[in-house]
Amino acid sequence: MIPAPFTIHPATIPHHLSQIHTLFTAYATSLGHDLSFQSFATELSTLGAYSPPHGRLFLALSPDSTALGCVGLRPLPTSASSSAAHVPTNPSAGESSDRSAGSPVGKTAEMKRLYVVPSARGTGLGKALALAAIRAARDEGYSAVKLDTLREMKGARRMYEGLGFRECERYYETPLEGTVFMELDFRDWREGEGGEEGM
Repeated sequence: MIPAPFTIHPATIPHHLSQIHTLFTAYATSLGHDLSFQSFATELSTLGAYSPPHGRLFLALSPDSTALGCVGLRPLPTSASSSAAHVPTNPSAGESSDRSAGSPVGKTAEMKRLYVVPSARGTGLGKALALAAIRAARDEGYSAVKLDTLREMKGARRMYEGLGFRECERYYETPLEGTVFMELDFRDWREGEGGEEGM
């Protein structure tokens, strides 16, 4: 039997978190934009906002355990209208930020840092990672998932639209021109509907 080209795992052990750190760094480099307005250095050093019970990190591995891609899921503050509110100020690895305390039922999650290494693009891994995050948000009781992308990233936007995301109002302030905000509302979502973009 030919092994699957990738498997997706929750990233919880130190080695997997180290691989996530490397992928997040590659993600930021690939964008070619300064992410300091998102407090990216703090996010990268702690990963606390992505911690269970209400956050998640997923890591895609090849059959030989090479890291191929990642995605993060974290609670979104009710009043996420600025970069200061958008990013936790003092999270710690392995602990949830204050904003994730309590039940997420009726609240919104944010999908962040979806990244696939160049050698694994076109295999469907991007969609598989996005679905892993969407399912986790649904199972955790979130009412919706939001994300941001760039208008120039046409392939990513098509994939998100195929998964059920639609453009929405901005939910935080950003200096990046061409930022597109999208939302998937679980009241309108049925898994398997939409396009089949192989990202």
